[in-house]
Amino acid sequence: MRTKAQTHSGTVSMYKVPVCVYNGDTIPHITLRTIYVYPELHFKNKRQRKYYNKLVRDVKKTLPLAKEVNRAVIETYEYLMTLPDEKARERHIKKVEKGLKEQYTPRMKKLTFSQGKLLIKLVNRECNQSSYQLVKAFMGPFKAGFYQTFAALFGASLKKEYHPEDEDKLTERVVVLVENGQL
Repeated sequence: MRTKAQTHSGTVSMYKVPVCVYNGDTIPHITLRTIYVYPELHFKNKRQRKYYNKLVRDVKKTLPLAKEVNRAVIETYEYLMTLPDEKARERHIKKVEKGLKEQYTPRMKKLTFSQGKLLIKLVNRECNQSSYQLVKAFMGPFKAGFYQTFAALFGASLKKEYHPEDEDKLTERVVVLVENGQL
């Protein structure tokens, strides 16, 4: 079935949509995305509003990176399972590490400190593993310890976990709304 919509210029646009037939009537069948409704936020002061706006900005910047990391982890893991031996896997991991550094280092350098900490949590959210666990699994405990120590020098932790029901409740709300295109 085609539906027609008249525009101001007089042209006609057509869209193909699925239909269902009910008692001889043809009814367009359109699946709408889920809309999330949260209680309205009430801020006690300008500082809280500013924090929320900054969180929205930071989530919009770091969430795509966390999703890319998740895709890279899945692709790398799946490919590693096809390799014949440990030596081939190690060679591939070195190539992946080099490629990731080239691809992500310039983008990571542009992140603020708070965006970096948020990215660590969002990677945990997307991958169901801490950044430390991911580095350890792919690059070994020595490099994982090195990166953890380096992060600790700046007051961050690769072991930081994401808790959507507790301390990260507001972040989860923002992430869900951003993912759904509502923010």
